[in-house]
Amino acid sequence: MPGIRLTLATRTRKALESGLRQAEYRGDLRTAKRMMAILAVADGYVSAELATLLHVAEESIRLWTKAFVLHGADGLRSTKSPGRPPKLTKSQKRALERMISEGPSAAGYPGACWRTPMIQHLIYEGFGVLYSVNYLSQLLKNMGFSYQKARFVSDHKDPEKRQEWLAHIWPEVMGLAKAKDASILFGDEASFPQWGTLTYTWAKRGQQPTVPTSGIRKGYKVFGLVEYL
Repeated sequence: MPGIRLTLATRTRKALESGLRQAEYRGDLRTAKRMMAILAVADGYVSAELATLLHVAEESIRLWTKAFVLHGADGLRSTKSPGRPPKLTKSQKRALERMISEGPSAAGYPGACWRTPMIQHLIYEGFGVLYSVNYLSQLLKNMGFSYQKARFVSDHKDPEKRQEWLAHIWPEVMGLAKAKDASILFGDEASFPQWGTLTYTWAKRGQQPTVPTSGIRKGYKVFGLVEYL
């Protein structure tokens, strides 16, 4: 902000950051924007840049800074109830459904499992609507999503080649084994992993999400054989 230098004490910054998290959780967009503005001013943002980022007028930045200087964090809190969250349009809900189904990585987030605050941020960045976390859970359920545990799926397996193997190679193996009176043994290994387990994520009901994995992980393994013929 031109002509203004704002330095925050560590205690004050932590209080603002805590208030910001609480406002975001409630879906209180007014208070959240004001606290973000003060934190950004303290970090050296100029008013024109900050107004563009927050989609507000430069005069609002000046008034919020003045209110903070006079009254502290209490001067930033909205005196009005945030009320009922604004609704997404039908087309926005369809777009949101597609983005959630494609997974966090496709939307630019790290990891492969959705958390409700991540979707809260996704909606705000994409549609300018800030839902409370509690309301957002109900919205997702109404859209056909449920909070469920993901499962791993190998990122290098080819379904088409598997079908080809079952249709052509496996019958040849069976025929050869019978002709030579040989045994067919299936081998596999049991793993005792030493890594974390998958957590829950938001996904459409009845469609368990999958998380690609390279399979390169540490653990104890035991190999065994099962006789098919």
